[in-house]
Amino acid sequence: MNADDLTTDEVAKLLKVSKLTVYDLIKKGEIASYRVGRQIRVERDALQVYKGQPHTTNPSNKQVPASAIISGQDNSLDILAKHLNHSLPSKQFLRSYMGSLDGLIAMYQGEADIVSTHLFDGDTGKYNIPYLRKILVNKSFIVIHLMKRKAGLYVAKDNPINITNWDSLKKPNITLANRETGAGARVLLDEQLRLHSIDKHMINGYNNVYTSHIDVASAIVSGKSDVGVGIEQVAKLANIDFIEQIEENYDLVILNTPENKEIIEHIMTILHDNTFIQMLQSLHYGTNHTGEVIYKQ
Repeated sequence: MNADDLTTDEVAKLLKVSKLTVYDLIKKGEIASYRVGRQIRVERDALQVYKGQPHTTNPSNKQVPASAIISGQDNSLDILAKHLNHSLPSKQFLRSYMGSLDGLIAMYQGEADIVSTHLFDGDTGKYNIPYLRKILVNKSFIVIHLMKRKAGLYVAKDNPINITNWDSLKKPNITLANRETGAGARVLLDEQLRLHSIDKHMINGYNNVYTSHIDVASAIVSGKSDVGVGIEQVAKLANIDFIEQIEENYDLVILNTPENKEIIEHIMTILHDNTFIQMLQSLHYGTNHTGEVIYKQ
């Protein structure tokens, strides 16, 4: 590894594009890359060649393994990517840490291959499928259950402001730590505000945006915010109180194409492997239905 080589974040800034676009360029072989642990590196020379040539094929003429992008923020996806890179070395599985809704939109646009999703629909009380059927119009896809996890409200230790449920967000003088648009936690909050007739404009801090569960928890710890939405595992790490509101389905969505057939087969094998299941259980996730195909289109 050369010290001058670039991270995907640095490439995105230099090209003035999103990080997801960089992943897509790598996936298509238009920019040569290599892996260092969990991270992807790009040689400066390879970037210069890309910038100076037509962007239709691999301009550096380097042997670039086929790539697939796994989108989502949960740690379980890093474990899955590691297993896939081991069991399917002919491909490199890249990680994109965007939220559920943005991941599905990227999939619709052909920029993501495997998307994790935990999107709550208030009208049906169900997760994911109502959104998938609307977003992935005319796409053939398969939905595989990964795990269940508990979602709810973060508050400071011993819950000094006595937050108990979604209606508690009506209290005056509380400050919210919110997630970014497109995140599953943001969708859950917005649906619950709608269902409980809570005006978001009346919530102080609704526009205070944080881009991960750990950032929301940190805002609670530091006293910048009083309440936020997140998952139980992060609350334990941050040593703050967690008030469970719902158990959410965390599912994988994969385009059901001939090109992805091998990937789907390997994912199914991994999700039924006892070692992988034990890893999910060590994170206190529910695994009773891990690996079940719950929807096909």
